[in-house]
Amino acid sequence: MRHVRVIVSGAVQGVGFRYSAHDAAARLGVAGWVRNRHDGSVEAELHGEEGRVDQMIDWLRKGPPAAHVERVEVSEATPTGPLSFDIREDA
Repeated sequence: MRHVRVIVSGAVQGVGFRYSAHDAAARLGVAGWVRNRHDGSVEAELHGEEGRVDQMIDWLRKGPPAAHVERVEVSEATPTGPLSFDIREDA
């Protein structure tokens, strides 16, 4: 199992990023959460089988069609949420 925290920067708010990430996580079988941050970025925590988490990170590098991802920061983390995938309130 792999646990990561991801910060996605660029034009990633107001483009359906969180809801698309939720759908992608469900398709891939990845748990965790996603939320907007006050600085305009999107933050996600991912938990699951290594290959599936890697696929989700690849998805986050592109995002939904209306997004323009400029930077993705990935760090190993300890899971802090449930074994589902949630959209959280803004941080």
